[in-house]
Amino acid sequence: MTEFFTPEAMTALFQVIMIDLVLAGDNAIIIGLAAAGLPKDQRAKAILIGIVAATVLRIGFAAATTQLLQIVGLLFAGGVLLLWVCWKMWRELRQNHSEETQAIEALSESDIDKDGKVAGSAPRKTLGQAAWQILIADVSMSLDNVLAVAGAARDHPNVLIFGLVLSIALMGIAASFIANLLQKHRWIAYVGLIIILYVAGEMIYRGAYELMPYIAGS
Repeated sequence: MTEFFTPEAMTALFQVIMIDLVLAGDNAIIIGLAAAGLPKDQRAKAILIGIVAATVLRIGFAAATTQLLQIVGLLFAGGVLLLWVCWKMWRELRQNHSEETQAIEALSESDIDKDGKVAGSAPRKTLGQAAWQILIADVSMSLDNVLAVAGAARDHPNVLIFGLVLSIALMGIAASFIANLLQKHRWIAYVGLIIILYVAGEMIYRGAYELMPYIAGS
């Protein structure tokens, strides 16, 4: 338990919390966007599918990723993948936020833009189309989240466990709240982006250091 109170563990814990906040919000927005084009009676069903799938995938990826990152070369590959996540997040943060508003309206069933409708301007789709979009996005987002948390926690297994439990809790309980929070306070998302970029750089550096003996030996 005292592991949490060392300077290194506290730094890792802060990084993990920020990563979980930002990526849970990003995942919730994607789920909300996919569900926004459905009739009201189907939206809740699609959102539930998305949150349950994200939770199950995070548990599954957590079990595999912590072991896989021990394989030489995969730490480097994980860092490169997180760089792509950073680029994707940067583009999303710079884009128009009208789609995000539609997503949050779908998640919270509230008329945020005061147009008299909930997610009224979202393109229409079927429940099957929405569920498929959500599942594909959940696979990518869940892997990103687990990789980032594992990279930030490094040699602190208790911090890693806490981060993964927090990630699942945020998706299962507070997805709508977190998405709304990030839309209102964009600076939180930018801080999270910087932390993920730092974690990606450190994973690439440590991964390259692991690979050097193999490269030199060849």
